[in-house]
Amino acid sequence: MIAVVSHDAGGAEILSSWLRNISEPYCLVLDGPATLIFERKLGKCTMIPLQQAISESDWVMCGTSGAQSNLERQAIKYARHSRKKVVAFLDHWVNYNLRFLEDGVVCLPDEVWVGDREAKKIAQMYFEDLPIVLHPNPYFEELKAEFQRGEKQAKEPGKSNILYVCEPVRVHALHKYGDEHYWGYTEEEALQYFMENVKILGCEVNRIKVRPHPTESREKYAWVQHSRDFEITVGGDKVLTQEILDADIVVGCASMAMVVGLLAHKRVICSIPPGGEKCSLPHKEIEHLQELLGSNSSGGSYA
Repeated sequence: MIAVVSHDAGGAEILSSWLRNISEPYCLVLDGPATLIFERKLGKCTMIPLQQAISESDWVMCGTSGAQSNLERQAIKYARHSRKKVVAFLDHWVNYNLRFLEDGVVCLPDEVWVGDREAKKIAQMYFEDLPIVLHPNPYFEELKAEFQRGEKQAKEPGKSNILYVCEPVRVHALHKYGDEHYWGYTEEEALQYFMENVKILGCEVNRIKVRPHPTESREKYAWVQHSRDFEITVGGDKVLTQEILDADIVVGCASMAMVVGLLAHKRVICSIPPGGEKCSLPHKEIEHLQELLGSNSSGGSYA
């Protein structure tokens, strides 16, 4: 029996896809965005409390979370206390050490799984004494097949649809460092920087859809819909894969959704403004708005 523990969307996508491909029995401890993701893929899910799940299991598989939840970190602590093997599947390429930090104390699993070679290199730098296992990302494998089958939404000829994928940068910075501006920018500043410089992309824009992070409300970005020359909508009402299929260009800061855009063979652009910390995604195919504008770009004023 495997106890599967998940909260954040990235890890939930991976673990739910992983469960579709194994035959071992499992029990679920889910919260936050993970609940809807698991039920979308696996049907109605029965969930049990964390301690019960770990007590009744042979080993534990969990995702990792940022500031919004400590569920997976609690699972690691309780599994280690109960002498159950616990594995964490990393779903991203950033902040590896912070994902296991709870109240100033680092609590590591017995083993870490990663989905690609770049992630393995990064994890080996952070966790020299832990086994780092390369396990092909089951979510990405499903996405590749889905994109091959998918149909792109019709658009006006000669114009491009843009999907802007958001993430709660300042929430994470405040939680971890006590400073919303720790990384040199906020999500609102990055979005404003992109909007002010969208013409540098060299295409006529048909529509921009701003997709909030699963932990954010749709109202958070309502301000961006005002005073523009083209249609701007707030997304998130469709699954990520469909919104990416409907787009020609995917823009964001360092979101995993940008990597999903690469899997769909979309043009992907990083919108981190001047003064912000460099994009941590290791994918060379990602373009950078600052570079497109030139090294002397000031990016204008922020809203």
